[in-house]
Amino acid sequence: MRISTKGRYALRLMLDVAVNGGSGYVALKDVAARQEISVKYLEQIAGSLSKAGMLRSSRGSQGGYQLTRPPEAYSLGDILRLTEGDLAPVACLEGTENHCVRCDACPTLDFWSGLYAVVNDYIDRFTLADLMAEQQRKQRGRVSGAAEP
Repeated sequence: MRISTKGRYALRLMLDVAVNGGSGYVALKDVAARQEISVKYLEQIAGSLSKAGMLRSSRGSQGGYQLTRPPEAYSLGDILRLTEGDLAPVACLEGTENHCVRCDACPTLDFWSGLYAVVNDYIDRFTLADLMAEQQRKQRGRVSGAAEP
């Protein structure tokens, strides 16, 4: 499994909006400058996140994007599945039903199912609030000049 730039940039966009939004809107041009991502690409990603109800947009000079919920209400898994689609390691596990003609006799199905469960459990364990805390921790480490244990 490989997460594309779309998924990685979606996490960076959501984190940037969470950190810099407060009660206002964050302009995509500002996110693009801070994250070194093209505005065009961010527009596509933000559009998907807005359509899914994860971001709210506003036009005008004070416009931009803001979260629709508190950061702790956003699972990183939800963001990644929205941008990446199903994260199943094999095609037969995509969707709700396994349509593979070999699934009843497949000796590797349990292995793939277990891997899929571990991946989903892991990415659903973390929220935007967790990323915010990690960013603050790393920034404190850079400011003090000492690495934290």
